[in-house]
Amino acid sequence: MRTRVRGWRWRRSPLRRRSDVVEAWTVLVVAVLILVGAPVVGAAAAWWAHGEARSVSAEQQAERHRVRAEVVGRKDESLPSVQAGGQHAYRATVRWTEPGEGTRTTTARVPGDTRPGEVVDVWFDSRGRSVTPPVDGTGVWQHTLTMGTCAAVGEVLVVLLAHSAVRRVALRRRLAEWEREWARTEPEWTRRDA
Repeated sequence: MRTRVRGWRWRRSPLRRRSDVVEAWTVLVVAVLILVGAPVVGAAAAWWAHGEARSVSAEQQAERHRVRAEVVGRKDESLPSVQAGGQHAYRATVRWTEPGEGTRTTTARVPGDTRPGEVVDVWFDSRGRSVTPPVDGTGVWQHTLTMGTCAAVGEVLVVLLAHSAVRRVALRRRLAEWEREWARTEPEWTRRDA
């Protein structure tokens, strides 16, 4: 039956080597970095990402405007694309009336299930180009959570990779120390002259 002695690297022992002590401290540092560092890094990244996403959303809200337009016809050569939220869209000719400017016609992205004659919301930028709708609050929070999670997971992976490298070096040193000790002890055990 195998017995494990817990904490042996922390106690004084003739079998304990310097590499054992380094490895024990490394495990402690890794635990703190994962349990405390990862949430802090994730929260900091999420806070930064939230601010950036809100400013992008505000810029888009300021420069884009929505128009209620009637779909006149579909562009046959246009391939469907996927917009935010997984909705399919394609380019179609739309027409709407602007107060003081009369009727306008252009090509814009419309939902994939739209038929000619239907009225849809179409978004344009300040230059009159068809664009996607501005990022809403849900998109901002999705970006925030994604960035925070990725930063926390990235920090954990970096810490575990560093811990693996330290363990590899500690193992090499431990084996070298054991080799030196065995070179001194082996002649006594085998009754051989060195």
